[in-house]
Amino acid sequence: MFSIMNHRKDLNISVLLADDHPGIISGIRHELSSELEILLKASVSNSTDLVKKLDEGGFDVLVSDYSTPTGQYGDGLNLFGYISRRFPNLGLVVLTMLDNSAILQALGKVSNISIVSKADPVLHLVPAIHAAYTGGTYFSPAISERLEKMNASVMGGEGRSPGVLSPKESEVVRLYAAGLRIDEIAAKLNRSKKTISTQKVKAMHKLGIERDIDLMKYALECGWVTSSRSQ
Repeated sequence: MFSIMNHRKDLNISVLLADDHPGIISGIRHELSSELEILLKASVSNSTDLVKKLDEGGFDVLVSDYSTPTGQYGDGLNLFGYISRRFPNLGLVVLTMLDNSAILQALGKVSNISIVSKADPVLHLVPAIHAAYTGGTYFSPAISERLEKMNASVMGGEGRSPGVLSPKESEVVRLYAAGLRIDEIAAKLNRSKKTISTQKVKAMHKLGIERDIDLMKYALECGWVTSSRSQ
């Protein structure tokens, strides 16, 4: 964890950075150093120190890696949802390598959040910080492209918004992510294996998910199944 002393008087956006990669921290510090309206005030490497710093006050925007591997408050959707509720006036900018459309869409629903892909140039952090500071949103090009592809792939087929599952589809996803096989889910719900398989496929299509592992990851991130990760 580091703090930066800076006596310039023309700064008005105080930023807290949460990341455990020294190279990322260095790159962000360099990118923001020439921005007169942005001050990278402090950095933390885990969610425990993150919440502690935010409790101290004095920050306008949090720039955070999606994954913070250690800490009392976990990471991902659970962490950002918690921060949004506890610090409702704080702007959020999430840095991520995620390409799971369903998780990105769920993340985008968190209040006052902007998302920047690590696959995009770091310069996209600047408009993202400004957007978060003013209560807006900003998605970097890679994030926007992924979400647009997801929306285009599911529009017009089900009469539902992208990513919105029916109750039966949600039930199948929850049970599948909990470790049950298709035949076990069919027996539990008193449906045919063909019906369960079809509902699982439709759910994955709506969520823009192609691999079973990503479906399970989505269910975990959404809190649909129990994780051993600390909350």
